[in-house]
Amino acid sequence: MNRVAVQVYSPGHSHFAYVHRGACGLIGWLEVDGKVALMTGPQWKTRRDRSWSDRVERVSIYGTGVEDRDLRLEEDWLEADASAWDAARVVQGAQGPIWQSLRPRATVLPLEEVRVLEEPWQVRVGGSVAATGDPHTDLRKAFSVSKAGAAPALLPKGTSSIWVFDLGESRACLGGVELTAAGGERLLVSYAEKLREGELLLPDPETYCRMRPTDRFTLRPGRQVVEGFTPRGARYLVFALEGGGVSPAPKFHTRLPVTPVVERPLPPLDPVLQRVAEMCRRTTLACLQDGFVDGVWRESSLWLGDAVAQDWALRGISDDARPLLFAIDMAAEGADAEGLLPSVLPGEVPAYAVTDYNFSWVELLAGCATHPGVAEPEVVWQRHWGILVRMLERMASFRAADGLLRNPPGRRLFLDWSPMSRVEPNLTLNLRYLHALRLAAGMAEKVGRTADWAEQAGELARALQGHRGPDGWTESPGGEAASQLGLALLVLTGVVDGAETEGLADRIVARSLDLRDGPVEGQPALASPFMHHYLFLALQRLGRRTDIHAIIAARWGRWVSEGRVTTPENWSIDFPDGSACHGFSAHPLGWL
Repeated sequence: MNRVAVQVYSPGHSHFAYVHRGACGLIGWLEVDGKVALMTGPQWKTRRDRSWSDRVERVSIYGTGVEDRDLRLEEDWLEADASAWDAARVVQGAQGPIWQSLRPRATVLPLEEVRVLEEPWQVRVGGSVAATGDPHTDLRKAFSVSKAGAAPALLPKGTSSIWVFDLGESRACLGGVELTAAGGERLLVSYAEKLREGELLLPDPETYCRMRPTDRFTLRPGRQVVEGFTPRGARYLVFALEGGGVSPAPKFHTRLPVTPVVERPLPPLDPVLQRVAEMCRRTTLACLQDGFVDGVWRESSLWLGDAVAQDWALRGISDDARPLLFAIDMAAEGADAEGLLPSVLPGEVPAYAVTDYNFSWVELLAGCATHPGVAEPEVVWQRHWGILVRMLERMASFRAADGLLRNPPGRRLFLDWSPMSRVEPNLTLNLRYLHALRLAAGMAEKVGRTADWAEQAGELARALQGHRGPDGWTESPGGEAASQLGLALLVLTGVVDGAETEGLADRIVARSLDLRDGPVEGQPALASPFMHHYLFLALQRLGRRTDIHAIIAARWGRWVSEGRVTTPENWSIDFPDGSACHGFSAHPLGWL
């Protein structure tokens, strides 16, 4: 006799990677030799696990819920007599709308590595703190009243010990421990990504991202293994244990999801670029989970625009096109009633609807033509042709009488850390649009489709001449000087030519090699690490690969010299919850 049991946990929050549809359900089936031998239905038994709290805060504004469990209430659900359990209620049949996007997995299944955590980076001891409804607040308070020291073998009541482990780099991870408890003690498991002035930086949930990545477990008596349910992401794992008057004898470990990648070796590089490539490789692989995710710490979300840079990095070491194709397909499935695409996949997040990410999708489509793992890019284009046509038709409707694109209401022009101007009609936004139109026109020509995108691109290029002022190009007519990204897009799209092209390229290179990150008088606004990908595309168009490598050595090499092991999301990540491991900043891997 075989038993199949499945544990499901959903606190009911919609978040960046999952849109809650007001209904919870499990669907599953077992295939044997190509035939369905077992499927979920009313013959299954179900029981609510009361050890899980149903009133929990979000981990952040981007993520799902905190886990708060009382293990004294946990049942052995794998071995329990289920005869008295309730019959499962059919929420919807397999053809119902909540399952409408169900399909076989498109990307490789991650493996799981279990690592024993032996030597803590830091141990702290202090008094216990009274529990509140927010485990993360409790951890921050326990940290503030503790001091570095050795944890006693016997942990008296009224005291607590905190163990901090350094994984060496930011990773998707899940902390766990085997320990002994008297029963009723609380264990907090938390995740942190960076230090500030040598001290562990615990997120402040009162800042913008509302980060509180701390789970709580109330322990049962005896020896037990405690693990969370949902993988988090961090470099530092934190375990805070309340004393119960017994010797806990903890043995710590972590589970590390690893996505298998068949890699190509990197070409020979000079020592600085070699270390940059290794830093970018670690970041790229850490941010490859069910597909591309932006980072492992704050969001772990698939952003459509980020995938452009992340695909470029991954194709530098692997022929695996599945993450690229997955992003393309997910975006197409999420197109709204007007034809515009989601910015965070699979579902739209209204606060982060980004206009130019629609153009990123066109770049991903066009990129199939040069991807070593896509044998028939035309098949991909034809599959999504209707989505492409509809999106570009909708964008055309946002062009004003002057021929320039205006940002659709309720959406962000673009999402970038650069302090460049967002005033409309915006040079950078319209150049991204122009680039997409030209790529789309090229695809139409290759598959024999009729489209007027080349004509639209020509009209737009002529309309953009209004951004050329007496002192040079501006981000808006009569407005601020064009940013570094704007200048790069002028080169990339061919709006400028001849000596002007080389002159703009010289300014682009000079600004990046000037390592001052803030505003510099007389120089264009510095592009973010992410948007340097477009700078490099422009320089590549002019055959200036030596300049590309020089910029990588200077700016990414600075990170290496600072001791960073992964690429952060911006030149500085001193702001609250700034990510130290961000996939889009690792695109130099593809350029090397």
